[in-house]
Amino acid sequence: MEYGILSVVPPVLALFIAIKWRKISLALLAGTFLCHFIINKWHPFAAVNVTLNGILGVWSDADNLKIFLFTSLMGAFVLLVRVSGGVNGFVNFLTEKNKTIKSKRAAMLLAYIIGLIIFVDGLLSIMFTGVVTRSISDKLKVSREKLSYICDSTSAPVNAIIPLNSWGAMLMGLIGASIGAGVISGEPVTLLIASLPFQFYCIVTLIFVLVIIITGKDFGAMKKAEARVESTGKLYDDGVVPLLNDEDGADIRAVKGKEKKGNMAIPLAILIAGTFAGLLVSGGGNITKGDGTTSILYAVIITLIFMLIQYRAQKLMTVREFGGYVLKGISSMLSLVILLSLAFAIGRGVSALGTGKFLASLVEGRVSGAFGPAIVFILGAVMSFCTGTSWGTFSIMMPIALQMAASMNADIPLTIGAVISGGIFGDHCSPLSDTTILSSMSAGTDLYSHVRTQLPYALVCAAAAAALFVIFGLLI
Repeated sequence: MEYGILSVVPPVLALFIAIKWRKISLALLAGTFLCHFIINKWHPFAAVNVTLNGILGVWSDADNLKIFLFTSLMGAFVLLVRVSGGVNGFVNFLTEKNKTIKSKRAAMLLAYIIGLIIFVDGLLSIMFTGVVTRSISDKLKVSREKLSYICDSTSAPVNAIIPLNSWGAMLMGLIGASIGAGVISGEPVTLLIASLPFQFYCIVTLIFVLVIIITGKDFGAMKKAEARVESTGKLYDDGVVPLLNDEDGADIRAVKGKEKKGNMAIPLAILIAGTFAGLLVSGGGNITKGDGTTSILYAVIITLIFMLIQYRAQKLMTVREFGGYVLKGISSMLSLVILLSLAFAIGRGVSALGTGKFLASLVEGRVSGAFGPAIVFILGAVMSFCTGTSWGTFSIMMPIALQMAASMNADIPLTIGAVISGGIFGDHCSPLSDTTILSSMSAGTDLYSHVRTQLPYALVCAAAAAALFVIFGLLI
């Protein structure tokens, strides 16, 4: 059944509640309920039942469970590297002992570079960047909002523009499907590589973040956040409850002044190496075909086992105490896991409503000429923002856009770049996106603060990308 314009109402309601009342969980729950209220022909009790089953269904999905487990165990990881003195040792090493990081600009550049390097998986990039740089950024008065923005902006955009990961494999599969159907001709890998220079939103975003870091010329809500830290030292606004609690009540076990950087650096190295190894093994020797979620989960479990051995050898804590910290860290992530489960639930709801297909139908067969790629980008951006998923946007828009491009004799790589750029916009900044939620958690702020400060920057980059698609559409 097709629901037409009604399919857009639930995500719009969720976005309205999130912005108006700053109640993200309520917004996601209300949006999910309205999805099923519409699907079940306005029967409230049936909608309540299906909504509950939908949320529980999120937990029955093996891939979702792996994400929840990984996220929870990362809470334990973060707490353990802190109480072991690893964070303090690492920060002191970079800022005081060898003077590598001496300014807030340097701290932000460190976060930016780490985000570029960890391109194999978006979740790992976000978590790793936040864990490594949060304490350094705090010390040098970088707002949590700014750090969250850097984490988010070097996650999905980098994953798309360096497709040596599962993103690349998925995109090549979608392009290959259109080739197999006879819509377009060529090789999937060749066309994807040819589209890289046209992924304008990703490219503009990465350049924009770097310019903001180097110049320090913030604007809008982000400027106020940075001014707050400079003048008051407050890392986030009054009343904000970070998704990752700073006040966990756990004291550092290492002797003050003798904290070891290795208590953080070595576990981090094991986590990264374990993830790469997992990708190679699960991908049969091909890292781009590896299972990222499974690899990260096993890597963090192996890392925690090593941390137990490492910290026990230093007599920092007993096995019982280590287990207590693990449970405490897991419990600190409960609110985040609830948010993620609700985000996945509303994603399923809007998928069942056909929100993405309805939005795509608005332009299918109606767009022609040089403005086609720009329209594809704008529609993909709206779709991904409303649904919070880049992969869902790719799956819907890629076959439609390529068919349109073939019929218009438009440039295929430019069209592919427009689809990818549109999908990345929502994944980057929608409050319904899992990467947006995780960026808030990793940096230690709340979701509303992150979206409010990041969205103006994302819109500037989107406007620039749209203009580039128009220009190149006219030139090519």
